Amino acid sequence: MSLFSAHLLSWSALLLVLDALLWHLVPFKHRAQRVGVRLVLFLAFSALIINAGVSPLQAPVFADDQVAQLGATALGIFWWLYAARALTEVIGLILMRRIGHSGRLLQDVIGALVFLAAIVAAAGYVLELPVKGLLATSGVFAIVVGLALQSTLADVFSGIVLNTTKPYQVDDFVVIDGVEGKVLDIDWRATHLLTSAGTLAVVPNSVAAKAKIVNLSRPNNLHGVSISIKVPNHIRPRRVLDALDRTLQGSSSLLLSPAPKALLKEAGEDMSEYVASGFIAELGKKGEVRNQLFDLAHRHLEAAGISRHPDGVIEPSTRARALLDEVKIFRSLSHEERDRLAESMVAQQYSAGQVVLNLEEVPDSLFVIATGVVSASVPDGNGFTEAGRMGPSEVMGEQSILADTPSQATFTALTSSIIYRLDKNLTRQCMEQRSEVGQALNKLQAVRQQNSRLALMAKPVPVRRGGFLGWLQKR
Repeated sequence: MSLFSAHLLSWSALLLVLDALLWHLVPFKHRAQRVGVRLVLFLAFSALIINAGVSPLQAPVFADDQVAQLGATALGIFWWLYAARALTEVIGLILMRRIGHSGRLLQDVIGALVFLAAIVAAAGYVLELPVKGLLATSGVFAIVVGLALQSTLADVFSGIVLNTTKPYQVDDFVVIDGVEGKVLDIDWRATHLLTSAGTLAVVPNSVAAKAKIVNLSRPNNLHGVSISIKVPNHIRPRRVLDALDRTLQGSSSLLLSPAPKALLKEAGEDMSEYVASGFIAELGKKGEVRNQLFDLAHRHLEAAGISRHPDGVIEPSTRARALLDEVKIFRSLSHEERDRLAESMVAQQYSAGQVVLNLEEVPDSLFVIATGVVSASVPDGNGFTEAGRMGPSEVMGEQSILADTPSQATFTALTSSIIYRLDKNLTRQCMEQRSEVGQALNKLQAVRQQNSRLALMAKPVPVRRGGFLGWLQKR
């Protein structure tokens, strides 16, 4: 014990080294644990130097030992810096819990102010320097530096405003001053964005604070997606809008509320611009859904006999033949073979809500959708779950063609639809003549079975209530 008491200053210095080693080398799982350890070590350090006769509030006096005098002075200064470090860690922990990662900039600024106050206090109490003169001199120096670093200080204070008001956070997708990207970091000078091209854009905080900011990630479960289509003016707008309405209904990714809508945006001299828009729940699927909507719009417009070229015309008499050109399973057939198939195709009209093909039904034809939207639903034990939606140029009943297997789903028209029937025997003849037709049908069957399994897996499982409340509900 006497050995420990005789070397309190040495133990204090060793405690500082221990703190540095623990902070950088020990992998604490939680930040709160690291801050707690630092506070305990700081209190132990304070107790050691005070017992050794060193007070942070006055200059140490070891007149008979110059080495002890120098060490005590250094430890007194370190106490103020240690206190500032511990205080900034506590403030940082509070800010991270309250405002998340965006509080790092505010923590840095507050930390700088705390350390500045600690340095001034150490100079006044431990070194007994004339602090008033020092503050006056530093004030003049601060004015000179402030004028020289005016733009940098503007970035710092703008960063504080951005972190306080939080128009965006890390991992948000935003558009700042015309630059679109994902927020990677917000530091004391700028906001770092990862653009869609894979490049890093650095937007100064002062620019971001003044610019128009569009946060694409908020609200986090509602994101708009739209496409623009131009159609010749001689086409009646109602026909185009009906086709675009079927386009929106053909995408199961769009939310039902707010409801998707199609409208005429602008009528020019030769072409009219139409916009179809809706909302999705996941921002990451925006590009995929836009591509799907463009493809659906192309098919539904073509199925409605609407050409997007000013001089183009689609005659109703050639729609069956043109439809076969778009059906993937018949792409291996020659033009003459498609002509013969088109002559045998029989069109049938279905109204919205009418069942096209029932579960367990073995049809005698292959169904080819010409116009409209058809929903495929599979049984899930308690009812039916939608496995997908189909539009023009897609087929149904492939299981019956391959092996007289009954349908594993119910196909229902969501909109008024025109569906062609192609005789089963004629389709099988095509399979015999062209092996590619059978391969395409088998691939289509495998893909739809996989989609059905994914739809059933994605369906949320109802939570069964137990306990006293569950018992009451059963009574």
